[in-house]
Amino acid sequence: MIQDIVKILTDSGIEPNEANIEVKMLIEHFCGYGVADIIMGKKLDSEKLKIVEEKARLRASTRRPIQHIIGFADFMGEKFIVNPSVLIPRDETELLVRKAIELISGNGFKTALDVGTGSGCIACMIAEHTDCQIIGLDISKEALNTALDNASRLNLFNKAIFRKSDVFSNVKPGETFDIIISNPPYIPPQEKAGIQTEVKFDPEIALFTTDEKGLEFYEKITSGAPGILNNGGWLLFELGQGQSQDVKKLMETNGFSNIEIIKDLAGIDRVICGQKAR
Repeated sequence: MIQDIVKILTDSGIEPNEANIEVKMLIEHFCGYGVADIIMGKKLDSEKLKIVEEKARLRASTRRPIQHIIGFADFMGEKFIVNPSVLIPRDETELLVRKAIELISGNGFKTALDVGTGSGCIACMIAEHTDCQIIGLDISKEALNTALDNASRLNLFNKAIFRKSDVFSNVKPGETFDIIISNPPYIPPQEKAGIQTEVKFDPEIALFTTDEKGLEFYEKITSGAPGILNNGGWLLFELGQGQSQDVKKLMETNGFSNIEIIKDLAGIDRVICGQKAR
């Protein structure tokens, strides 16, 4: 029966390994059946398995992301509420968060800003793993509601705070930060037609820029960051493919130094960070 459900996904073009993982996620979510149950040889309820099959057919026919079907995405060991108003957290973003945590912990930073917070996954993980208070900014009210729900579920009251803002428009006068983090929209509009079907379920506002090189938000954030960063503070970005050198130039032009570029597991430049002069 389980292999039949996997076949529903593979027949729709989903890779076998991915299909197995997704069926496991569906069984876990809709049957409450985990690894311990498999070891104990616990039988799966046939009625619940029918729900799993139904959800697999929905996934196969619409190509809606599995995370939207179950309502959650795994990120850094936690489950985050996701929906069509927020970007589904990607594994690559973990690199950005881990670098931010390293800099915060190593420098005793106390204030952080997450620009374009979406589901709040970056802000929540920084709040959970450091002594920093972090403010997450987003232009989308629906995204902010999701981020608030995630922070509440993780009991991060007063550590992860969220605010409606178009980039830095709602940063208060005199407010400054030790570190600014962002995974901004970076896909140029001309690439819209060629993106993976599943990605089309993410909000366009979180994916696409209006300029041809995908640098719009890197420019806005990098030019505004020095005015609200404390001396010696850091700016970190997740990068789109092929954008590292352009973003590095932007950071250098705006006075950032000690610039480091970090590659992901596929060898792609994925994270960049730079420091404001002390």
